[in-house]
Amino acid sequence: MRHALVILALSALPVSAIAQDYLRSVDTPKTELLWPGGAPGAVGAEDLDKPAITFYQPAKPQATGTIVVICPGGGYGALAMDHEGHQVARWLTAHGVAAAIVKYRLSPRYRHPAPLQDVLRAIRVVRSRATELGVKPDRIGVMGFSAGGHLASSAATLFDLADAKVADGIEAVSSRPDFAILGYPVIVFGADVTHKGSQRNLLGETPSADMVTRLSTDRQVTAQTPPTFLFHTTEDTAVPPQNSIAFYLALKHAGVPAELHIYEKGSHGVGLAPGDRELSTWPDRLLGWMRTRGLLENQ
Repeated sequence: MRHALVILALSALPVSAIAQDYLRSVDTPKTELLWPGGAPGAVGAEDLDKPAITFYQPAKPQATGTIVVICPGGGYGALAMDHEGHQVARWLTAHGVAAAIVKYRLSPRYRHPAPLQDVLRAIRVVRSRATELGVKPDRIGVMGFSAGGHLASSAATLFDLADAKVADGIEAVSSRPDFAILGYPVIVFGADVTHKGSQRNLLGETPSADMVTRLSTDRQVTAQTPPTFLFHTTEDTAVPPQNSIAFYLALKHAGVPAELHIYEKGSHGVGLAPGDRELSTWPDRLLGWMRTRGLLENQ
């Protein structure tokens, strides 16, 4: 009876300041336009003409100061916003990593460079507001799945550095990500292992050879490409694992730190793979990689 009275007494105490801070920090994600005044090259004023970013914040006591900009897949014609967006963002915040999901522009209304403009703008927005978001400006990663992986790898290889002469304050900030995470990414264009739908949606039916080469992101890797984590499956027939292998080998040739995991079993588009006992270990391996790079250390 005495124990029951103690429990009741404790439950009647006011919520601690730490607990209140925790509750405040896991509120509803916030979405805003990347270009409030209209995106460059916009062809209309509908929702699909307005790229946006959705912010997820971790509980403050466990926040690491790291943030990941997420590009969901969908072949550049749709966005898998749930299992390659919101689910991943919630998983990241559970481990103290902030997240920002990009709703980028899609085919057939938009082709290259619109999606790349959108993700680079998202990275710039995050970096320009690092203090407000509670993150470090040198701990901004980009992550993508499938065609979103192609977009993330494009951001990792075709970024723009800071230019103080640009009038727009956000555009004057560097769009180079500090690390990249690629899940079963589309990488190679113009080859047998190319995901033809992604290439067609991004570049059209008859792209020039130069454009195909430029958007084959393994060919754009340099020593300035950020450290990268990749995972794929051997059984992926939609986007064969040769895509990840090509990017990994290019990183190795350029001397860029990289880690690649290729699972034997598993289909395309698995996201966090919650229903697969083996494939669902890839997030733990990602955490290990992030830990070795100091990305999970508290500020």
